[in-house]
Amino acid sequence: ILPLFIIYLFTKKRMKTLILIPSRLSATRLPGKPLLKINGLSVISHVVKKANESQVGEVFVATEDQEILDDVKNNGGEAILTSKNHKTGTDRIYEALIKLDKKDIDLVMNLQGDEPLINVDDIINLNNLMIKYKSKLGTLAANISNKDLIYNENVVKVKTKENLNTSKFPEAINFMRNSKDNNENIYHHLGVYCYEIETLKKFISFSQSENEKKYKLEQLRALDNKIKINVALAKSSPIGLDTEEDLIAIKKIMEYKSKWI
Repeated sequence: ILPLFIIYLFTKKRMKTLILIPSRLSATRLPGKPLLKINGLSVISHVVKKANESQVGEVFVATEDQEILDDVKNNGGEAILTSKNHKTGTDRIYEALIKLDKKDIDLVMNLQGDEPLINVDDIINLNNLMIKYKSKLGTLAANISNKDLIYNENVVKVKTKENLNTSKFPEAINFMRNSKDNNENIYHHLGVYCYEIETLKKFISFSQSENEKKYKLEQLRALDNKIKINVALAKSSPIGLDTEEDLIAIKKIMEYKSKWI
Protein backbone atom coordinates (compact mmCIF):
# COMPACT_ATOMS: atom_id res chain seq x y z
CA ILE A 1 0.00 0.00 0.00
CA LEU A 2 1.38 3.40 -0.99
CA PRO A 3 2.01 5.85 1.85
CA LEU A 4 -0.64 8.58 2.04
CA PHE A 5 1.76 11.40 1.19
CA ILE A 6 2.77 9.65 -2.07
CA ILE A 7 -0.90 9.20 -3.01
CA TYR A 8 -1.38 12.91 -2.24
CA LEU A 9 1.48 13.89 -4.55
CA PHE A 10 0.01 11.85 -7.41
CA THR A 11 -3.54 13.11 -6.98
CA LYS A 12 -2.91 16.77 -6.13
CA LYS A 13 -3.64 18.97 -9.14
CA ARG A 14 -0.58 20.90 -10.24
CA MET A 15 -1.35 24.52 -11.10
CA LYS A 16 -0.63 25.22 -14.77
CA THR A 17 0.53 28.59 -16.08
CA LEU A 18 0.51 29.90 -19.64
CA ILE A 19 2.85 32.79 -20.52
CA LEU A 20 1.51 35.15 -23.19
CA ILE A 21 3.54 38.03 -24.63
CA PRO A 22 1.61 40.74 -26.50
CA SER A 23 3.65 42.39 -29.25
CA ARG A 24 3.03 44.71 -32.20
CA LEU A 25 5.04 46.77 -34.66
CA SER A 26 3.02 49.98 -34.47
CA ALA A 27 4.73 51.59 -31.45
CA THR A 28 5.01 55.32 -32.10
CA ARG A 29 8.20 56.27 -30.21
CA LEU A 30 10.36 53.46 -31.58
CA PRO A 31 8.66 51.92 -34.64
CA GLY A 32 9.39 48.26 -35.32
CA LYS A 33 11.05 47.74 -31.93
CA PRO A 34 10.06 44.05 -31.44
CA LEU A 35 12.19 43.14 -34.47
CA LEU A 36 15.23 45.28 -33.62
CA LYS A 37 18.28 43.06 -33.24
CA ILE A 38 20.50 42.66 -30.18
CA ASN A 39 23.33 40.15 -30.43
CA GLY A 40 21.79 38.93 -33.69
CA LEU A 41 18.39 38.11 -32.14
CA SER A 42 15.22 40.21 -32.21
CA VAL A 43 13.99 41.91 -29.04
CA ILE A 44 10.79 39.85 -28.99
CA SER A 45 12.71 36.58 -29.38
CA HIS A 46 14.98 37.56 -26.48
CA VAL A 47 11.86 37.94 -24.31
CA VAL A 48 10.53 34.56 -25.50
CA LYS A 49 13.88 33.00 -24.62
CA LYS A 50 13.73 34.41 -21.07
CA ALA A 51 10.15 33.21 -20.65
CA ASN A 52 11.09 29.70 -21.77
CA GLU A 53 14.10 29.66 -19.43
CA SER A 54 11.74 30.21 -16.49
CA GLN A 55 10.05 26.85 -17.23
CA VAL A 56 6.89 28.28 -15.67
CA GLY A 57 4.72 27.04 -18.54
CA GLU A 58 4.15 27.15 -22.29
CA VAL A 59 5.04 30.45 -23.98
CA PHE A 60 3.23 32.13 -26.89
CA VAL A 61 3.56 35.57 -28.47
CA ALA A 62 0.21 37.23 -29.28
CA THR A 63 0.66 39.60 -32.22
CA GLU A 64 -1.24 41.39 -34.95
CA ASP A 65 1.80 41.31 -37.26
CA GLN A 66 2.79 38.44 -39.54
CA GLU A 67 6.42 39.64 -39.42
CA ILE A 68 6.57 39.16 -35.66
CA LEU A 69 4.93 35.75 -35.88
CA ASP A 70 7.44 34.66 -38.53
CA ASP A 71 10.41 35.96 -36.54
CA VAL A 72 9.35 34.21 -33.34
CA LYS A 73 8.73 30.90 -35.13
CA ASN A 74 11.99 31.15 -37.08
CA ASN A 75 13.79 31.47 -33.74
CA GLY A 76 12.10 28.39 -32.28
CA GLY A 77 9.25 30.10 -30.41
CA GLU A 78 5.46 29.89 -30.66
CA ALA A 79 3.17 32.72 -31.76
CA ILE A 80 -0.46 33.35 -32.69
CA LEU A 81 -2.09 36.09 -34.79
CA THR A 82 -4.65 38.35 -33.12
CA SER A 83 -6.85 41.28 -34.14
CA LYS A 84 -5.42 44.71 -34.98
CA ASN A 85 -8.22 46.44 -33.05
CA HIS A 86 -7.20 45.83 -29.44
CA LYS A 87 -6.87 48.85 -27.14
CA THR A 88 -4.67 47.05 -24.60
CA GLY A 89 -2.22 44.19 -24.31
CA THR A 90 -4.61 42.38 -21.95
CA ASP A 91 -7.33 42.38 -24.59
CA ARG A 92 -4.80 40.88 -26.99
CA ILE A 93 -3.68 38.08 -24.67
CA TYR A 94 -7.30 37.21 -23.88
CA GLU A 95 -8.04 36.72 -27.58
CA ALA A 96 -4.92 34.53 -27.82
CA LEU A 97 -6.08 32.50 -24.82
CA ILE A 98 -9.47 31.87 -26.45
CA LYS A 99 -7.88 30.95 -29.79
CA LEU A 100 -5.36 28.59 -28.19
CA ASP A 101 -8.24 26.86 -26.39
CA LYS A 102 -6.13 25.69 -23.46
CA LYS A 103 -8.70 24.09 -21.17
CA ASP A 104 -6.41 23.08 -18.30
CA ILE A 105 -4.76 26.46 -17.59
CA ASP A 106 -5.09 28.00 -14.12
CA LEU A 107 -2.91 31.12 -14.48
CA VAL A 108 -2.01 33.41 -17.39
CA MET A 109 1.15 35.50 -17.14
CA ASN A 110 1.38 38.60 -19.33
CA LEU A 111 5.00 39.55 -20.09
CA GLN A 112 5.96 42.74 -21.90
CA GLY A 113 7.48 42.12 -25.33
CA ASP A 114 9.89 45.06 -25.07
CA GLU A 115 11.81 44.09 -21.92
CA PRO A 116 14.58 41.68 -22.97
CA LEU A 117 16.32 42.26 -19.61
CA ILE A 118 13.46 40.78 -17.57
CA ASN A 119 14.89 38.60 -14.80
CA VAL A 120 14.00 34.91 -15.09
CA ASP A 121 13.97 34.55 -11.28
CA ASP A 122 11.33 37.30 -11.03
CA ILE A 123 9.06 35.42 -13.44
CA ILE A 124 9.45 32.26 -11.34
CA ASN A 125 8.91 34.07 -8.03
CA LEU A 126 5.74 35.81 -9.22
CA ASN A 127 4.30 32.50 -10.40
CA ASN A 128 5.20 30.77 -7.10
CA LEU A 129 3.63 33.53 -5.00
CA MET A 130 0.43 33.45 -7.07
CA ILE A 131 0.12 29.75 -6.27
CA LYS A 132 1.16 30.03 -2.61
CA TYR A 133 -1.27 32.86 -1.78
CA LYS A 134 -4.04 31.74 -4.19
CA SER A 135 -3.98 35.28 -5.57
CA LYS A 136 -6.39 36.48 -8.26
CA LEU A 137 -3.99 38.97 -9.86
CA GLY A 138 -0.31 39.63 -9.22
CA THR A 139 2.38 41.93 -10.57
CA LEU A 140 6.01 42.94 -10.01
CA ALA A 141 7.68 46.03 -8.55
CA ALA A 142 11.27 46.99 -7.76
CA ASN A 143 12.93 49.24 -5.23
CA ILE A 144 13.51 52.82 -6.41
CA SER A 145 17.20 53.58 -6.02
CA ASN A 146 17.12 56.94 -7.83
CA LYS A 147 14.67 59.22 -6.00
CA ASP A 148 14.27 61.40 -9.13
CA LEU A 149 12.22 58.54 -10.60
CA ILE A 150 9.48 59.28 -8.05
CA TYR A 151 8.65 62.43 -10.03
CA ASN A 152 9.30 60.99 -13.51
CA GLU A 153 5.88 60.48 -15.11
CA ASN A 154 7.29 57.91 -17.56
CA VAL A 155 8.07 55.64 -14.60
CA VAL A 156 4.92 54.04 -13.16
CA LYS A 157 4.86 53.66 -9.40
CA VAL A 158 2.85 51.38 -7.12
CA LYS A 159 2.01 52.00 -3.46
CA THR A 160 1.57 48.85 -1.36
CA LYS A 161 -0.10 48.19 2.00
CA GLU A 162 3.15 46.79 3.42
CA ASN A 163 6.81 47.03 2.51
CA LEU A 164 8.01 44.50 -0.04
CA ASN A 165 10.49 41.68 0.39
CA THR A 166 11.07 38.46 -1.55
CA SER A 167 8.58 36.43 0.47
CA LYS A 168 5.76 38.96 0.97
CA PHE A 169 2.93 39.48 -1.54
CA PRO A 170 1.03 42.53 -0.23
CA GLU A 171 -1.87 44.31 -1.92
CA ALA A 172 -1.46 47.38 -4.12
CA ILE A 173 -3.23 50.50 -2.85
CA ASN A 174 -2.69 52.62 -5.96
CA PHE A 175 -0.70 53.02 -9.18
CA MET A 176 0.53 56.45 -10.22
CA ARG A 177 2.84 58.31 -12.58
CA ASN A 178 3.84 61.08 -10.18
CA SER A 179 3.85 60.54 -6.42
CA LYS A 180 2.74 63.55 -4.41
CA ASP A 181 2.32 61.24 -1.42
CA ASN A 182 4.99 60.51 1.17
CA ASN A 183 7.23 57.88 -0.37
CA GLU A 184 6.63 55.08 2.10
CA ASN A 185 5.98 51.72 0.42
CA ILE A 186 6.23 53.19 -3.09
CA TYR A 187 8.01 51.09 -5.72
CA HIS A 188 8.78 51.09 -9.42
CA HIS A 189 5.99 49.10 -11.06
CA LEU A 190 7.00 46.59 -13.75
CA GLY A 191 4.43 45.77 -16.42
CA VAL A 192 4.24 42.03 -15.73
CA TYR A 193 0.90 40.56 -14.67
CA CYS A 194 -0.26 37.11 -13.63
CA TYR A 195 -4.01 36.45 -13.76
CA GLU A 196 -6.09 33.68 -12.34
CA ILE A 197 -8.21 32.62 -15.35
CA GLU A 198 -11.60 33.73 -14.03
CA THR A 199 -10.13 37.07 -12.95
CA LEU A 200 -8.77 37.66 -16.46
CA LYS A 201 -12.21 36.95 -17.92
CA LYS A 202 -13.79 39.35 -15.41
CA PHE A 203 -11.20 42.07 -16.10
CA ILE A 204 -11.81 41.89 -19.85
CA SER A 205 -15.57 42.19 -19.33
CA PHE A 206 -15.21 45.64 -17.73
CA SER A 207 -15.11 48.81 -19.82
CA GLN A 208 -12.03 51.03 -19.50
CA SER A 209 -12.44 53.02 -16.29
CA GLU A 210 -12.14 56.80 -16.12
CA ASN A 211 -8.93 56.53 -14.08
CA GLU A 212 -7.48 54.09 -16.59
CA LYS A 213 -8.13 56.49 -19.48
CA LYS A 214 -7.03 59.57 -17.52
CA TYR A 215 -3.69 58.16 -16.35
CA LYS A 216 -3.18 55.65 -19.19
CA LEU A 217 -2.70 52.86 -16.65
CA GLU A 218 -4.59 49.67 -17.44
CA GLN A 219 -4.15 48.23 -13.95
CA LEU A 220 -6.39 50.97 -12.51
CA ARG A 221 -9.33 49.22 -14.22
CA ALA A 222 -8.78 46.32 -11.83
CA LEU A 223 -8.63 48.47 -8.68
CA ASP A 224 -11.62 50.55 -9.82
CA ASN A 225 -13.61 47.32 -10.09
CA LYS A 226 -12.53 45.95 -6.68
CA ILE A 227 -10.08 43.39 -8.08
CA LYS A 228 -7.17 43.07 -5.64
CA ILE A 229 -3.65 43.18 -7.07
CA ASN A 230 -0.81 41.59 -5.09
CA VAL A 231 2.74 42.81 -5.64
CA ALA A 232 5.97 40.77 -5.65
CA LEU A 233 9.40 42.32 -5.22
CA ALA A 234 11.57 42.11 -8.34
CA LYS A 235 15.34 41.80 -8.10
CA SER A 236 15.87 44.82 -10.33
CA SER A 237 14.14 47.25 -12.70
CA PRO A 238 14.82 46.19 -16.30
CA ILE A 239 15.16 48.99 -18.85
CA GLY A 240 12.04 49.24 -21.00
CA LEU A 241 12.66 49.78 -24.71
CA ASP A 242 10.99 53.03 -25.77
CA THR A 243 13.72 55.16 -27.35
CA GLU A 244 16.96 54.88 -29.32
CA GLU A 245 18.80 55.72 -26.10
CA ASP A 246 17.13 52.75 -24.37
CA LEU A 247 18.18 50.49 -27.25
CA ILE A 248 21.81 51.61 -26.97
CA ALA A 249 21.81 51.06 -23.18
CA ILE A 250 20.21 47.59 -23.47
CA LYS A 251 22.62 46.58 -26.24
CA LYS A 252 25.60 47.54 -24.09
CA ILE A 253 24.34 45.49 -21.14
CA MET A 254 23.43 42.42 -23.20
CA GLU A 255 26.58 42.50 -25.31
CA TYR A 256 28.66 42.74 -22.12
CA LYS A 257 26.80 39.80 -20.54
CA SER A 258 27.20 37.65 -23.67
CA LYS A 259 30.99 37.92 -23.39
CA TRP A 260 30.87 36.12 -20.06
CA ILE A 261 28.50 33.30 -21.00
